[in-house]
Amino acid sequence: MKLATRINSILPTVNGDVIKAIKKLSEIGGITSVDLNYPEHFDQYSNSEIYAAIKEANLEVNGLALRFRNSFKNGELGNTQEDIAEDAFILCKKAADACREIGGKVVTLWLGFDGFDYPFQIDYQKIWHQVKGYIIALGEYAPDLLISIEYKPYEERSYALIDSIGTTMLMVNDVNRENVGVTVDYCHMLMKRENPAYGLSLAADKEKLYGVHINDGYGSHDDGLMVGTVSLMQTLEFMYYLKKYNYQGAIYFDTFPVREDPIFEIRQNVASIEKISQLIDQLGLEYIQNIINKNDAVEVNKLFYQCLK
Repeated sequence: MKLATRINSILPTVNGDVIKAIKKLSEIGGITSVDLNYPEHFDQYSNSEIYAAIKEANLEVNGLALRFRNSFKNGELGNTQEDIAEDAFILCKKAADACREIGGKVVTLWLGFDGFDYPFQIDYQKIWHQVKGYIIALGEYAPDLLISIEYKPYEERSYALIDSIGTTMLMVNDVNRENVGVTVDYCHMLMKRENPAYGLSLAADKEKLYGVHINDGYGSHDDGLMVGTVSLMQTLEFMYYLKKYNYQGAIYFDTFPVREDPIFEIRQNVASIEKISQLIDQLGLEYIQNIINKNDAVEVNKLFYQCLK
């Protein structure tokens, strides 16, 4: 099982030094992979220096996630100002180049500012087709990489343009490029009132599941709590479907240890995901599928308590 976690959780403990954070991550048992944010994690060191540090730490690069900051607060690829939308696209291409140079495979595209706050604020179809065009162009610019759309229903905007597994799969279908798919974030799915395993299965069934962010929360905000701490049964189901569809990518802990010691928090996430994985293996995929086939809530409840033995 490939596991990655937020470098930003570690940065405050190493005075913001990315290479020191990478080294510290490598000392946490179970962490195998690194995800970096672009451009924020690339302003201290060159791509080659970061690549060398990751190799020295004996970690694997999963990929890069785009981070659009304040200059894009009125929209990224969907910005109505053509020059700003073009700047966002240039940033995407630079991220793809950097991802390739450090040995990554996935460029994660979260368009948090593409959306709206008020009725009549945007021309929905115009912006949809504009974003679609840029994603097509990015997929064609980097055919050797996976371009993975991460959705979130709100935050930064009141309403995101790409806000759910449905709109994300619609965009993937409209884009119609082999290397464009989906990153699911467990907490974002709860915010949208989706059942995480169901959403995951929709992407995985179409062979479009390119990234997985796992965490937990109460559903109204992006809480980023430790794995399995709020919705354990749904987390068990989520992991079951990852195994059912033989997901081979990294599972990324997108959790926010604001008050917790980040090293201890990451270790607990590793322990939790390994325990959940072990429970499913002990029960067996076939056994769980047989329970599902019964469509019996009582049997499902018994299954949950079997996991607690």
